[in-house]
Amino acid sequence: MFAQVILDIPARALDSAFDYAVPSELAAVAEVGCCVLVDFANRPALGYVVGLSAEPTGGFAAEKIKPLRELLSTPYFDAVSAQLAQWIAREYLAPLSETIHLFTPPGSSPRLKKDAAGTWQLVHAGVGPIDDRWVSLTAEGTTFEPQRNAAKQRAIIEALAIGPMRVAELTLAVSSPAASLKALEKRGVIAIKSRRRLRGQRAPLPPTTDIVNLTTGQARALAVVRAAILQADPLPSSPSVILLDGVTGSGKTEVYLQAIRCVLEAGGTACVLVPEIALTPQTVARFRARFGEQVAVLHSRLSAGERFDQWDMLRSGVARVVVGARSALFAPMSDLRLIVIDEEHEGSYKQGSAPRYVTRDVAQKLASLRGATLLLGSATPSLESLEACADAGRPGFEMPAAAVSDARAQASPCTRVALLERATGQPLPPIQVVNLSAEFHAGNKSMFSHALRDGLLQTIEREEKAVLLLNKRGFASFLLCRDCGYVPSCEHCATSLTYHVSTAHATGGFLLCHHCGERHPTPALCPDCESPYLKQLGPGTQFAYEQLRQILPEGTPIIRMDADTTKGKDGHEKLLDEFIAAKTGVLLGTQMIAKGLDFPEVTLVGVLIADTSLKFPDFRAPERTYQLLEQVAGRAGRAQKDGRVIVQTYWPEHAAIRAAAAHDREILFEEERAVRRELGYPPYARLANILIWGTDLKAVTAAALQLAQVIEAALVANQGSVPASGKKDADNPPSFLSQAPAATTEAWQLLGPSPCVLSRRQGSHRWHIIIKAPAGADIPGFLAPLLKARKATPTVTVAVDIDPYDMM
Repeated sequence: MFAQVILDIPARALDSAFDYAVPSELAAVAEVGCCVLVDFANRPALGYVVGLSAEPTGGFAAEKIKPLRELLSTPYFDAVSAQLAQWIAREYLAPLSETIHLFTPPGSSPRLKKDAAGTWQLVHAGVGPIDDRWVSLTAEGTTFEPQRNAAKQRAIIEALAIGPMRVAELTLAVSSPAASLKALEKRGVIAIKSRRRLRGQRAPLPPTTDIVNLTTGQARALAVVRAAILQADPLPSSPSVILLDGVTGSGKTEVYLQAIRCVLEAGGTACVLVPEIALTPQTVARFRARFGEQVAVLHSRLSAGERFDQWDMLRSGVARVVVGARSALFAPMSDLRLIVIDEEHEGSYKQGSAPRYVTRDVAQKLASLRGATLLLGSATPSLESLEACADAGRPGFEMPAAAVSDARAQASPCTRVALLERATGQPLPPIQVVNLSAEFHAGNKSMFSHALRDGLLQTIEREEKAVLLLNKRGFASFLLCRDCGYVPSCEHCATSLTYHVSTAHATGGFLLCHHCGERHPTPALCPDCESPYLKQLGPGTQFAYEQLRQILPEGTPIIRMDADTTKGKDGHEKLLDEFIAAKTGVLLGTQMIAKGLDFPEVTLVGVLIADTSLKFPDFRAPERTYQLLEQVAGRAGRAQKDGRVIVQTYWPEHAAIRAAAAHDREILFEEERAVRRELGYPPYARLANILIWGTDLKAVTAAALQLAQVIEAALVANQGSVPASGKKDADNPPSFLSQAPAATTEAWQLLGPSPCVLSRRQGSHRWHIIIKAPAGADIPGFLAPLLKARKATPTVTVAVDIDPYDMM
């Protein structure tokens, strides 16, 4: 037998698995997913088995193939996961070793390390299961009488008379009990057993069987999802992708919950993704209340040990539902039937470092491989998802349950189901747009308009709650010298330093770079002209907090929630619990408070400055602004009391502001479709952003220019021969960016090279090259041989971001 092994060496040149012979002593235990020790290039190397075969697959004679040296683990993943890892590597031009690690246990994989003598040493995992030793009295032990001088044995028996205890707990009552425990166990007086302990585990919640009455819209949506889940003959070449397009407060989560119950009753498992850690505590609470300890949680705020325990619960089948951030998609789940991506429009579903995958597209591929259903949910779906739907996002469209089977066979990869009303029957809150320019000319110099100030005071007087959005943390975005115009900037990044105060009540402060973390004391005088007139400009959440303390009655709870206040473990959960427990109060925060959270007592939502994201040099800026405003507006009036929303802006006539104010996305999207078609942006085109960076500006510039010349020459040479990735077959199911084939490079565009908008970051100079191609073009297949042939240089790094979300 021969094993196909992906080597744990992060190199783009190692773009395929290598054959190794399986020794006879390992033949019975070698499986796909095992970690193995092999020889490669005259050194030991780690690898992961992704296939097994009776004959070599690489074309070499069997007698020339090296054997596996050692098997280091039980299987971490199965053949489908191995196939998905290789697809991600190919689609996003990532090293295979990086994509395979998406599926390995957190902090638990072995590694190789060179010692001082230059010898490779195998280092086994530092994280693994923890077994506690529990001690209890046996039936004989209840009548056992120790000798008069056996004081420790007597103390142990008296302590255990209450009930079983962990040995660690018993040690607190009886010092150094090891010898006495051994003697008592030998006599049959006590029994000592090992039990698995889950780190960070809370008191178990019994699952509830509460029956929730669904609205007509929820019932129709659930019928569509159930029909897709229970379809007897799933079609891997055309997986079920359903877009649940529901207004804020329409009860999408209840549809998720009942769909998951359907999956569990059928013996399957489900994966639920949320866009940010801030959503996890409230979301997990709802899922655990319904499904008890069948729910596991995976996100980056957990310790390595906690993540391993949750991962292992899923692998063992103890947990059958996983809730978490994008990495939860790769959890080891058997018989996966349903993948839910909540708030599917969120940019945080794009991985920012290698492998730079798009979660939605990877989830669709996984669903096709598993024969599962992919359920996307959002009140503000992305334009890509809307255009992928059969109805192209027409308002009011609903897919009847009977049409699901036919829908799966359509060329369109996505079926849209609309929820047009809130579950409570309440209307969407009216949105009042306040022109900040008019406020200023009327003499109001405060960041709070008269309407918002009055609304806050009335809300607190009625003992209700308010949510305020300001998508900038810190006290001020930058300092400005009023004499010479000097702005303190980061020495390592091409950006200004943000002014922070040490605490919410401090008068002093410091300057902080939000990209590299560089911190400086605040200068008393301008470093350039020594002027004392340094002005703090661009208010952030710290400044807004101080202003609120002056506006609101003394003692009003104000909870500030941003990246600075949520650094600690469970930081999000503690702040949300504090807001929930308050009788009245204000939750002030950045975009982490804008979506998914459900607070019935919130009747007022205020957006302090709506224009921030509109100014970004990003073609998605208007869409993201609309989505943020519509989402945060949806936090108001979710229960019985009516809500209202006040949006402050300097740009009230912009389509994104008008669309949010009218709760009508077509005001924006009609304009966006025309602009993106004309300029060639997704979903009507496909992009790749090639990043080149290093500490030597000359070397970076030269490498960028040279690579651009190579790509330009290849585009000319390959006209008419570049395949489309949008062909409809089992290996390439219809995807969100594959709506039209593109078989030539004639319509491709090469932009750049040029410095990035953020031209320097963490000491590295940054350039980029952008490729535009028709939707469906196989950009990865075109670039892969060019990058493989490129001679690497130690001072310059090149990375490719396929389907980028951030091109700064």
